[in-house]
Amino acid sequence: MDLLTQGLLGATMAQSGAKQQETRLATGIGFFAGIVADLDILIQSSNDPLLNIEFHRHFTHSLFFVPLGALIAALLLWPFLRKRLPFARLYWFALLGYCLSGVLDAFTSYGTHLLWPLSDARVAWNTISVLDPAFTLILLIAGMIAFKKYTHTAARIGLLLAAAYMSFGWTQLQRAETMAEALIAERGHRAETLLVKPTLANLVLWRSVYEFDGKLHVDAIRIGLFSEPRIYPGESIEKFIMERDLRTVPASSVLANDIARFSHFSAGLLAIRPEQPNVLVDVRYSNLPMTLAPLWGIEINPQQPEQHAKYKLYRDSSSATREKFLRLLLGEHMLD
Repeated sequence: MDLLTQGLLGATMAQSGAKQQETRLATGIGFFAGIVADLDILIQSSNDPLLNIEFHRHFTHSLFFVPLGALIAALLLWPFLRKRLPFARLYWFALLGYCLSGVLDAFTSYGTHLLWPLSDARVAWNTISVLDPAFTLILLIAGMIAFKKYTHTAARIGLLLAAAYMSFGWTQLQRAETMAEALIAERGHRAETLLVKPTLANLVLWRSVYEFDGKLHVDAIRIGLFSEPRIYPGESIEKFIMERDLRTVPASSVLANDIARFSHFSAGLLAIRPEQPNVLVDVRYSNLPMTLAPLWGIEINPQQPEQHAKYKLYRDSSSATREKFLRLLLGEHMLD
Protein backbone atom coordinates (compact mmCIF):
# COMPACT_ATOMS: atom_id res chain seq x y z
CA MET A 1 0.00 0.00 0.00
CA ASP A 2 1.00 3.65 0.06
CA LEU A 3 3.86 4.81 2.31
CA LEU A 4 1.60 6.69 4.74
CA THR A 5 -0.52 3.61 5.44
CA GLN A 6 2.56 1.41 5.79
CA GLY A 7 4.03 3.87 8.26
CA LEU A 8 0.80 4.16 10.25
CA LEU A 9 0.47 0.39 10.50
CA GLY A 10 4.05 0.20 11.72
CA ALA A 11 3.41 2.97 14.24
CA THR A 12 0.28 1.38 15.72
CA MET A 13 1.96 -2.03 15.84
CA ALA A 14 4.88 -0.55 17.80
CA GLN A 15 2.51 1.40 20.07
CA SER A 16 0.62 -1.79 20.84
CA GLY A 17 3.75 -3.31 22.34
CA ALA A 18 5.01 -0.23 24.21
CA LYS A 19 4.93 0.72 27.86
CA GLN A 20 3.17 3.97 28.68
CA GLN A 21 6.30 6.12 28.85
CA GLU A 22 7.64 4.57 25.62
CA THR A 23 4.56 5.23 23.50
CA ARG A 24 5.75 8.31 21.64
CA LEU A 25 9.19 6.92 20.91
CA ALA A 26 7.58 3.70 19.73
CA THR A 27 5.35 5.70 17.39
CA GLY A 28 8.26 7.23 15.52
CA ILE A 29 10.30 4.02 15.45
CA GLY A 30 7.37 1.95 14.22
CA PHE A 31 6.46 4.49 11.54
CA PHE A 32 10.03 4.55 10.24
CA ALA A 33 10.36 0.76 10.31
CA GLY A 34 7.01 0.41 8.55
CA ILE A 35 8.27 2.24 5.47
CA VAL A 36 11.80 0.79 5.37
CA ALA A 37 10.67 -2.21 3.30
CA ASP A 38 9.58 0.15 0.53
CA LEU A 39 13.10 1.49 0.14
CA ASP A 40 13.35 -1.20 -2.52
CA ILE A 41 11.77 1.42 -4.79
CA LEU A 42 15.31 2.83 -5.02
CA ILE A 43 16.50 -0.29 -6.86
CA GLN A 44 16.61 1.12 -10.38
CA SER A 45 18.77 0.99 -13.47
CA SER A 46 18.91 3.30 -16.45
CA ASN A 47 20.04 0.33 -18.55
CA ASP A 48 17.24 -2.00 -17.40
CA PRO A 49 13.83 -0.25 -17.15
CA LEU A 50 12.12 -3.34 -15.71
CA LEU A 51 14.51 -3.73 -12.77
CA ASN A 52 12.38 -1.46 -10.58
CA ILE A 53 9.06 -3.28 -11.04
CA GLU A 54 10.85 -6.62 -10.69
CA PHE A 55 12.34 -5.80 -7.29
CA HIS A 56 9.68 -3.52 -5.82
CA ARG A 57 7.88 -5.57 -3.16
CA HIS A 58 10.46 -8.31 -3.55
CA PHE A 59 12.89 -9.64 -0.94
CA THR A 60 12.42 -6.72 1.48
CA HIS A 61 8.76 -7.72 1.79
CA SER A 62 9.45 -11.39 2.48
CA LEU A 63 8.45 -12.80 5.87
CA PHE A 64 11.94 -14.29 6.11
CA PHE A 65 13.53 -10.85 5.71
CA VAL A 66 11.60 -9.34 8.65
CA PRO A 67 14.29 -9.86 11.37
CA LEU A 68 16.99 -8.38 9.13
CA GLY A 69 14.78 -5.54 7.91
CA ALA A 70 13.95 -4.62 11.51
CA LEU A 71 17.66 -4.74 12.39
CA ILE A 72 18.47 -2.37 9.52
CA ALA A 73 15.80 0.07 10.72
CA ALA A 74 17.06 -0.16 14.31
CA LEU A 75 20.68 0.41 13.30
CA LEU A 76 19.72 3.47 11.26
CA LEU A 77 17.90 4.95 14.27
CA TRP A 78 20.40 3.91 16.95
CA PRO A 79 22.71 6.97 16.60
CA PHE A 80 19.73 9.25 17.31
CA LEU A 81 18.10 7.23 20.09
CA ARG A 82 20.94 5.47 21.93
CA LYS A 83 20.68 7.85 24.88
CA ARG A 84 16.94 7.46 25.16
CA LEU A 85 16.32 3.76 24.70
CA PRO A 86 18.19 0.45 25.10
CA PHE A 87 18.97 -1.19 21.78
CA ALA A 88 16.86 -4.24 22.67
CA ARG A 89 13.75 -2.06 23.06
CA LEU A 90 14.59 -0.12 19.89
CA TYR A 91 14.87 -3.38 17.97
CA TRP A 92 11.61 -4.65 19.48
CA PHE A 93 9.69 -1.60 18.27
CA ALA A 94 11.38 -1.79 14.85
CA LEU A 95 10.44 -5.47 14.62
CA LEU A 96 6.80 -4.70 15.42
CA GLY A 97 6.79 -1.85 12.92
CA TYR A 98 8.38 -3.87 10.12
CA CYS A 99 6.76 -7.28 10.58
CA LEU A 100 3.50 -6.63 8.69
CA SER A 101 4.90 -4.56 5.81
CA GLY A 102 4.91 -7.46 3.38
CA VAL A 103 1.69 -8.93 4.70
CA LEU A 104 -0.20 -5.66 4.19
CA ASP A 105 0.98 -5.43 0.59
CA ALA A 106 -0.01 -9.07 0.01
CA PHE A 107 -3.62 -8.11 0.75
CA THR A 108 -3.56 -5.89 -2.37
CA SER A 109 -3.65 -7.03 -6.00
CA TYR A 110 -0.19 -5.73 -6.91
CA GLY A 111 1.66 -8.83 -5.78
CA THR A 112 4.33 -9.37 -3.13
CA HIS A 113 7.17 -11.90 -2.83
CA LEU A 114 5.95 -12.85 0.64
CA LEU A 115 7.63 -16.28 0.78
CA TRP A 116 10.91 -15.48 -1.00
CA PRO A 117 13.36 -17.30 -1.23
CA LEU A 118 11.24 -20.43 -0.77
CA SER A 119 8.91 -19.27 -3.53
CA ASP A 120 9.17 -16.66 -6.27
CA ALA A 121 5.37 -16.40 -6.54
CA ARG A 122 3.83 -12.96 -6.25
CA VAL A 123 1.25 -13.32 -3.46
CA ALA A 124 -1.83 -11.14 -4.04
CA TRP A 125 -5.00 -11.75 -2.01
CA ASN A 126 -6.97 -8.94 -3.74
CA THR A 127 -8.73 -7.94 -0.53
CA ILE A 128 -8.03 -4.21 -0.55
CA SER A 129 -6.92 -1.52 -2.97
CA VAL A 130 -3.32 -0.27 -2.99
CA LEU A 131 -4.84 2.98 -1.70
CA ASP A 132 -7.80 2.88 0.69
CA PRO A 133 -8.59 6.08 2.66
CA ALA A 134 -10.96 4.31 5.09
CA PHE A 135 -8.31 1.79 6.14
CA THR A 136 -5.71 4.55 6.45
CA LEU A 137 -8.06 6.72 8.53
CA ILE A 138 -8.66 3.91 11.04
CA LEU A 139 -4.92 3.60 11.67
CA LEU A 140 -4.40 7.37 11.71
CA ILE A 141 -7.06 8.03 14.36
CA ALA A 142 -5.93 5.12 16.53
CA GLY A 143 -2.29 6.16 16.27
CA MET A 144 -3.02 9.78 17.11
CA ILE A 145 -5.06 8.86 20.20
CA ALA A 146 -2.38 6.45 21.39
CA PHE A 147 0.29 9.11 20.85
CA LYS A 148 -1.66 11.84 22.64
CA LYS A 149 -2.89 9.71 25.58
CA TYR A 150 0.28 7.63 26.06
CA THR A 151 -1.71 4.41 25.82
CA HIS A 152 -1.38 1.25 23.79
CA THR A 153 -5.06 0.47 24.21
CA ALA A 154 -6.12 2.82 21.42
CA ALA A 155 -3.50 1.31 19.13
CA ARG A 156 -4.74 -2.22 19.82
CA ILE A 157 -8.34 -1.20 19.20
CA GLY A 158 -7.27 0.45 15.95
CA LEU A 159 -5.51 -2.72 14.83
CA LEU A 160 -8.64 -4.75 15.60
CA LEU A 161 -10.78 -2.32 13.60
CA ALA A 162 -8.29 -2.44 10.73
CA ALA A 163 -8.46 -6.24 10.79
CA ALA A 164 -12.26 -6.05 10.79
CA TYR A 165 -12.15 -3.74 7.76
CA MET A 166 -9.84 -6.18 5.99
CA SER A 167 -12.30 -8.98 6.80
CA PHE A 168 -15.06 -6.89 5.26
CA GLY A 169 -12.91 -6.57 2.14
CA TRP A 170 -12.55 -10.36 2.02
CA THR A 171 -16.34 -10.73 2.29
CA GLN A 172 -16.84 -8.23 -0.54
CA LEU A 173 -14.31 -10.15 -2.63
CA GLN A 174 -16.26 -13.39 -2.16
CA ARG A 175 -19.47 -11.66 -3.24
CA ALA A 176 -17.79 -10.13 -6.29
CA GLU A 177 -16.26 -13.48 -7.28
CA THR A 178 -19.68 -15.14 -7.01
CA MET A 179 -21.13 -12.49 -9.31
CA ALA A 180 -18.26 -12.93 -11.77
CA GLU A 181 -18.69 -16.71 -11.83
CA ALA A 182 -22.43 -16.32 -12.46
CA LEU A 183 -21.75 -13.92 -15.35
CA ILE A 184 -19.23 -16.33 -16.87
CA ALA A 185 -21.72 -19.21 -16.67
CA GLU A 186 -24.48 -17.04 -18.15
CA ARG A 187 -22.26 -16.35 -21.17
CA GLY A 188 -21.59 -20.07 -21.61
CA HIS A 189 -17.91 -19.54 -20.88
CA ARG A 190 -15.56 -21.54 -18.69
CA ALA A 191 -12.90 -19.43 -17.05
CA GLU A 192 -9.39 -20.84 -17.28
CA THR A 193 -8.19 -17.98 -15.07
CA LEU A 194 -10.28 -15.61 -12.94
CA LEU A 195 -9.05 -12.51 -11.15
CA VAL A 196 -11.37 -10.22 -9.19
CA LYS A 197 -9.84 -7.15 -7.55
CA PRO A 198 -11.03 -3.92 -5.94
CA THR A 199 -10.74 -0.66 -7.82
CA LEU A 200 -8.91 2.33 -6.41
CA ALA A 201 -9.81 3.56 -2.91
CA ASN A 202 -12.98 1.53 -2.28
CA LEU A 203 -14.46 -1.90 -1.60
CA VAL A 204 -17.64 -1.35 -3.62
CA LEU A 205 -16.52 -1.37 -7.27
CA TRP A 206 -14.54 -4.39 -8.49
CA ARG A 207 -12.78 -5.39 -11.71
CA SER A 208 -13.17 -8.93 -13.04
CA VAL A 209 -10.65 -10.39 -15.49
CA TYR A 210 -11.01 -13.91 -16.83
CA GLU A 211 -9.54 -15.99 -19.64
CA PHE A 212 -11.62 -18.09 -21.99
CA ASP A 213 -10.79 -19.56 -25.38
CA GLY A 214 -7.64 -17.47 -25.79
CA LYS A 215 -9.30 -14.17 -24.88
CA LEU A 216 -9.19 -11.99 -21.77
CA HIS A 217 -12.57 -10.57 -20.72
CA VAL A 218 -12.97 -7.63 -18.34
CA ASP A 219 -16.10 -6.48 -16.50
CA ALA A 220 -17.02 -4.14 -13.66
CA ILE A 221 -18.95 -5.46 -10.67
CA ARG A 222 -20.52 -3.19 -8.08
CA ILE A 223 -21.22 -4.74 -4.67
CA GLY A 224 -23.16 -2.10 -2.76
CA LEU A 225 -23.79 -2.22 0.96
CA PHE A 226 -27.53 -1.56 0.76
CA SER A 227 -28.35 -2.19 -2.89
CA GLU A 228 -28.46 -5.06 -5.34
CA PRO A 229 -25.18 -5.99 -7.02
CA ARG A 230 -24.75 -4.60 -10.52
CA ILE A 231 -22.62 -5.75 -13.44
CA TYR A 232 -21.23 -3.42 -16.09
CA PRO A 233 -20.25 -5.64 -19.05
CA GLY A 234 -16.86 -4.80 -20.44
CA GLU A 235 -14.43 -5.53 -23.24
CA SER A 236 -12.37 -8.48 -24.41
CA ILE A 237 -9.03 -8.92 -26.14
CA GLU A 238 -6.77 -11.68 -27.43
CA LYS A 239 -4.34 -12.89 -24.79
CA PHE A 240 -0.69 -12.41 -25.72
CA ILE A 241 1.12 -15.67 -26.51
CA MET A 242 4.84 -15.32 -27.09
CA GLU A 243 5.19 -18.36 -29.36
CA ARG A 244 2.41 -17.11 -31.65
CA ASP A 245 2.72 -13.33 -31.55
CA LEU A 246 6.51 -12.95 -31.51
CA ARG A 247 7.79 -16.08 -33.21
CA THR A 248 10.81 -14.27 -34.67
CA VAL A 249 12.20 -13.19 -31.28
CA PRO A 250 14.88 -15.65 -30.06
CA ALA A 251 13.91 -17.33 -26.80
CA SER A 252 17.32 -16.52 -25.29
CA SER A 253 17.25 -12.82 -26.22
CA VAL A 254 17.12 -9.84 -23.86
CA LEU A 255 13.67 -8.92 -25.17
CA ALA A 256 12.25 -12.41 -24.59
CA ASN A 257 13.60 -12.36 -21.05
CA ASP A 258 12.06 -8.91 -20.44
CA ILE A 259 8.68 -10.11 -21.70
CA ALA A 260 8.89 -13.13 -19.39
CA ARG A 261 9.70 -10.83 -16.44
CA PHE A 262 6.78 -8.54 -17.26
CA SER A 263 4.48 -11.53 -17.68
CA HIS A 264 5.49 -12.80 -14.22
CA PHE A 265 4.80 -9.36 -12.77
CA SER A 266 1.40 -9.26 -14.53
CA ALA A 267 0.32 -12.79 -13.52
CA GLY A 268 0.43 -13.77 -17.19
CA LEU A 269 -2.48 -11.46 -18.08
CA LEU A 270 -0.85 -9.71 -21.03
CA ALA A 271 -2.26 -8.40 -24.31
CA ILE A 272 -1.06 -6.40 -27.28
CA ARG A 273 -2.51 -2.89 -27.23
CA PRO A 274 -4.66 -2.67 -30.38
CA GLU A 275 -3.71 0.91 -31.25
CA GLN A 276 -0.04 0.27 -30.49
CA PRO A 277 1.10 -3.17 -31.75
CA ASN A 278 4.52 -2.61 -30.19
CA VAL A 279 3.08 -2.29 -26.66
CA LEU A 280 2.25 -5.13 -24.25
CA VAL A 281 -0.13 -4.14 -21.44
CA ASP A 282 -0.98 -5.54 -18.01
CA VAL A 283 -4.71 -6.34 -18.31
CA ARG A 284 -5.16 -6.54 -14.54
CA TYR A 285 -5.30 -2.75 -14.30
CA SER A 286 -7.19 -0.09 -16.24
CA ASN A 287 -8.34 3.48 -15.83
CA LEU A 288 -11.92 2.17 -15.73
CA PRO A 289 -12.82 -1.32 -14.48
CA MET A 290 -14.73 -2.52 -17.57
CA THR A 291 -12.29 -1.19 -20.18
CA LEU A 292 -8.92 -2.26 -21.52
CA ALA A 293 -7.31 1.20 -21.38
CA PRO A 294 -4.11 0.26 -19.53
CA LEU A 295 -2.35 1.83 -16.57
CA TRP A 296 1.03 0.56 -17.69
CA GLY A 297 2.80 -1.61 -20.22
CA ILE A 298 6.09 -2.19 -22.03
CA GLU A 299 7.19 -0.99 -25.43
CA ILE A 300 9.01 -3.63 -27.44
CA ASN A 301 10.99 -3.68 -30.66
CA PRO A 302 11.04 -7.19 -32.15
CA GLN A 303 13.53 -6.01 -34.75
CA GLN A 304 16.09 -5.42 -31.99
CA PRO A 305 15.75 -8.44 -29.68
CA GLU A 306 18.89 -7.57 -27.70
CA GLN A 307 17.40 -4.22 -26.68
CA HIS A 308 15.55 -3.91 -23.35
CA ALA A 309 11.82 -3.26 -23.32
CA LYS A 310 10.74 0.16 -22.08
CA TYR A 311 8.32 0.48 -19.16
CA LYS A 312 5.57 3.02 -19.83
CA LEU A 313 2.70 4.54 -17.82
CA TYR A 314 -0.65 5.30 -19.47
CA ARG A 315 -2.72 6.71 -16.60
CA ASP A 316 -5.72 8.81 -17.63
CA SER A 317 -6.63 11.42 -15.02
CA SER A 318 -9.01 13.39 -17.23
CA SER A 319 -12.21 14.80 -15.77
CA ALA A 320 -14.28 12.59 -18.10
CA THR A 321 -12.62 9.44 -16.77
CA ARG A 322 -12.98 10.55 -13.16
CA GLU A 323 -16.66 11.37 -13.71
CA LYS A 324 -17.33 7.99 -15.31
CA PHE A 325 -15.57 6.18 -12.46
CA LEU A 326 -17.69 8.06 -9.91
CA ARG A 327 -20.88 7.14 -11.76
CA LEU A 328 -19.84 3.48 -11.66
CA LEU A 329 -19.03 3.76 -7.97
CA LEU A 330 -22.45 5.25 -7.25
CA GLY A 331 -24.19 2.50 -9.21
CA GLU A 332 -25.66 4.66 -11.94
CA HIS A 333 -26.87 3.25 -15.25
CA MET A 334 -24.24 3.60 -17.97
CA LEU A 335 -25.48 4.25 -21.49
CA ASP A 336 -22.04 4.68 -23.07
